[in-house]
Amino acid sequence: MKDKHLSTKLHNLRGRGKKALALLIDPDSVADGSYFTDLLYTVHSAAVDFFFVGGSLAGHEQCRQCVESIKSEIPHIPVILFPGNAIQVVDNADGILFLSLISGRNPELLIGQQVAAAPFLAQSSLEILPTGYMLVDSGELTSVNYMSQTIPLPQDKPGLAVATALAGSMLGLSHLFLDAGSGAKRPVSPEIISAVKSHTSCPLIVGGGINTAAKAKTAWQAGADVVVIGNGAEKNPNLLIEVLAVAQMYNLSLNVN
Repeated sequence: MKDKHLSTKLHNLRGRGKKALALLIDPDSVADGSYFTDLLYTVHSAAVDFFFVGGSLAGHEQCRQCVESIKSEIPHIPVILFPGNAIQVVDNADGILFLSLISGRNPELLIGQQVAAAPFLAQSSLEILPTGYMLVDSGELTSVNYMSQTIPLPQDKPGLAVATALAGSMLGLSHLFLDAGSGAKRPVSPEIISAVKSHTSCPLIVGGGINTAAKAKTAWQAGADVVVIGNGAEKNPNLLIEVLAVAQMYNLSLNVN
């Protein structure tokens, strides 16, 4: 049986009320060596909890090289695949968010790509994290909307998000991911985060459009267990330090209480 330490860590965050930060690395952006080097340098001084690796257009070899580069520089931080399709599944990471796009009705992303990846994953040592992925409307077309060919959940219908999350958890998806999409102008609303958190028991990951420490704090306060930042850190690597300071203060306050 494959080790479950990543899932245990995520469930412990949920159980203890602690907050964590994941840095999303798009393998396409690693081609810019200076950006990638600067970002990893920042991570050395402001350790994130997880690396997520994935993108809309990255190929197999790009993903493999990206994971290898991260692990060679910062081997103590877990690297988790966040794949857009089966091509991006590689075996040199620590785990994979085995995503099912439960907010959409595209069969390829509900089960098709998963079937394609399953034989490879069965032979790998990756820890598999079954994850219900829910795309939330950001007010504009994002690359995730375009690539997935699905309609996102409306921001003003938290009940629909709750029903979707409940269905995913009842199907056995043990982790949930609310995403507004990479580079979104508007992040997932605190109302949706809070509603999903209060009606489910799965660890809750939230990303998309979180490009300030204030937005990260809002997501955590609403109920996110893990906040994901990507484009914001590409544009401003110091965002990592600012966001981690918020998480540390929040987690310290739990110890005091």
